[in-house]
Amino acid sequence: MQAGVQTDNQVRNAVTMQIEWEPEVMSRDISVAVRDGVATLTGFVHHYYEKIAAERAAKSVYGVKAVANDIEVKTALARTDPEIARDVVHAMSVDATVPENKIKVTVKDGFVTLEGKVDWYFQRSGAAACVNRIGGVRGVINSITVKPVATPSDVKTRIEEALKRNAEVDSRRISVTATDGTVTLNGNVRSWFEREEAERAAWAAPGVSNVVDHIAVVP
Repeated sequence: MQAGVQTDNQVRNAVTMQIEWEPEVMSRDISVAVRDGVATLTGFVHHYYEKIAAERAAKSVYGVKAVANDIEVKTALARTDPEIARDVVHAMSVDATVPENKIKVTVKDGFVTLEGKVDWYFQRSGAAACVNRIGGVRGVINSITVKPVATPSDVKTRIEEALKRNAEVDSRRISVTATDGTVTLNGNVRSWFEREEAERAAWAAPGVSNVVDHIAVVP
């Protein structure tokens, strides 16, 4: 038991140092707790992109199996929901990855909800990225769906081939199933980064509308 506690302490210290090292995270009001490899982030930041950067930093640490991001965004700049909505719409309109007239934006109490249908996952993630750096945003709910445009067997084959090409992922430890645009990943990897690389490869395949990631992180 004591050895496990020590391991969690080591992971917590590493996560804390990594967040402090991350230049996008300016807040020093973030606390880290780790239990059984699950890192919980709490505290406050002034910008939503800081919250995302802190989570990304935590996930990059070896030994982290999962991250619970409970950081609260307390914006220093008071902005109305219509002001935020206007800036989000403008940011998406000048971003080449976001298709025109396919995404609806609603804002309530600083929380932005994105809705609509797109052809590719990078368009869905690109829309969310446009919101991350808008002043006054406290959170993002990405409800954009990706329309399936390929057969399940084709999706499965393409993902398996992509995993084999990826130097960061041991494809032998991951199994892929595809049904009606939903891809399910099973298996285990050595780090959270490897897990995310596998998930990213799955999302990159044409016709993928949803990814269910059951990959376990086993350092």
